[in-house]
Amino acid sequence: MQKLITVTGLLVFSVFTTPLLAQQDVFIKEYLERLEKSKEYLILVAETMPEDKYTFKATPESMSFAENLMHIAWAMDWHSQSLMGERKARDWNTDTELKVDAKSKKEMIATVEKTFAITTEFISKFDVNKLDERLDYFGANRTKRQILLLLTDHITHHRGQMLVYMRLNKLKPPRYVLYQ
Repeated sequence: MQKLITVTGLLVFSVFTTPLLAQQDVFIKEYLERLEKSKEYLILVAETMPEDKYTFKATPESMSFAENLMHIAWAMDWHSQSLMGERKARDWNTDTELKVDAKSKKEMIATVEKTFAITTEFISKFDVNKLDERLDYFGANRTKRQILLLLTDHITHHRGQMLVYMRLNKLKPPRYVLYQ
């Protein structure tokens, strides 16, 4: 009788949890597809801007085109590796890997592509059972799923600034890459 109750309990548990885990897996799959398209568009934008315009700023207090590009890489690293992956955050004052530093346009684009690859690999292996875990995000209590969504918003925000910089330099941005 005890075995029957245990088997019945496991069956009922799996009936309710399996769809939830499947939804989490679909979320990750769709998220990675969106992240890949976001990368494609960002790289097109970065390649289209002439290197001599990478230092352009809309206002003195704004980030330059190059700083926006590298800030995206920094944020991807921090959101995935440090915030979600619990790796110690890079020290902004001493770490130059994800900063403009003395990088050429080609080096910055390669760094951003590498960071996208590392972020994509991290997310593809992320334990979907942890998506509902909550953590502090600048004073707001957010799930790790929300953190991923915040990351895509952040990429879009800074890429949007880069597009404006192109227009201010009388350049035509590349055509929008769908499904972001």
